[in-house]
Amino acid sequence: MLTITRKLEFDAGHRIPDHKSQCRNLHGHRYTLEITLTGQVVEHDGQSDNGMIMDFSDIKALAKQHLVDVWDHAFLVYEKDVTVKQFLDSLPDHKTVVLNRVPTVENLAKIAYDILEPVYGDRYGTGLALTKITLFETPNCWAEITG
Repeated sequence: MLTITRKLEFDAGHRIPDHKSQCRNLHGHRYTLEITLTGQVVEHDGQSDNGMIMDFSDIKALAKQHLVDVWDHAFLVYEKDVTVKQFLDSLPDHKTVVLNRVPTVENLAKIAYDILEPVYGDRYGTGLALTKITLFETPNCWAEITG
C-alpha cells in the first residue's frame, strides 16, 4: 500500500481541567499534525496531479480550511469547563473552539480525524482515503488514529 503524508503546524491553548498535574492550568502547545492518505496514483497525462496520490499543496489547503485555520491561535476548551468557557466568552473577539470532549491530544487527534476524513474521502474516484492522523502535542508526546 502506497501512502503519502503532509505535515502542518499550528499553535493552540488548552487545559485538562481534572488532571492532577500542571496540565490543569491554562497553557499552549505548538502542535504538529501529520495527515496520511492512501489511494491510487493518478495516471492521466496532462493532468496536474499525474503521478501523485494527491498534490501536497491540495492536502495542505484542505487541512487549513477545515481544521488548522480554525484551531490555530485558538483556545480549545471543553464544553463542560464552565469557568474557563465563561472567562473566554468575556474576552472581546477571542478565538475559542468549544469541544464536546476534554482537549487531550488523544481526543484532539480523534476530532481531527472525524473532521478531515470526509474532506479527503475518495475525492478523485481513485480510492483516496485518510488512513492516519498523527498529532504531536510536544516533540516527545503524540497520539495516532488510523481509519
